[in-house]
Amino acid sequence: MKTKRTPIPWFAWLLPAVVIALAFAQEVVTISDAQIAQLAQQFGPTARERLTGWRALMTTPRNKSLPERQKLELVNDYVNRTPFKSDAEHWGKEDYWASPIEFLSTNGGDCEDFSIAKYFTLRALGVPDEKLQITYVKEIKVYNEAHMVLAYFATADAEPVILDNINKTIQPASTRTDLVPVYSFNGSGLWLAKEQTGRGQSVGSSDRIGHWKDLQTRMRGST
Repeated sequence: MKTKRTPIPWFAWLLPAVVIALAFAQEVVTISDAQIAQLAQQFGPTARERLTGWRALMTTPRNKSLPERQKLELVNDYVNRTPFKSDAEHWGKEDYWASPIEFLSTNGGDCEDFSIAKYFTLRALGVPDEKLQITYVKEIKVYNEAHMVLAYFATADAEPVILDNINKTIQPASTRTDLVPVYSFNGSGLWLAKEQTGRGQSVGSSDRIGHWKDLQTRMRGST
């Protein structure tokens, strides 16, 4: 019989457990008309609609000037319109981290893809990297499996709010007692945590993480 765990409040543990270096976080955030046309030919009119809408969301001056909370709402709502599809169903692989362009053009993805797309889109809208952490968790109340969400910190010592594709309402992290943390990352560096609080020890390059290294290579190749 499994031992029941009492979830630790997010404000107590949601500090960088793993933060992955990503120097090109704001470089790969646009897509050309030619790329959109090519992907629409391959994946159909939905790809054109989704990619055109995504580009407009990131480049419209009004969106760039919104308060950050409104940027969160805008991006969370837009990305969450994409259907959930497992990696096995969608890519024929056990685990695949899609780029935002792959995620939107194929009109489907799993929790990693939702979180990655939100992260890059918010970075394109000018949200500082230090305020965002892609966070790998375990969902313990419904699915009892690994999951990924995006956390936003208004200030360095603030309790984060959570952008999620399962629970689509942005909520303070302390209310998400269904989630148990494993690690988190953004574009600032790489750390491993030794305990529930504190930043832990720097361990260097993100090349140790195969899925993220593969994503970087594919995104650089798309520019």
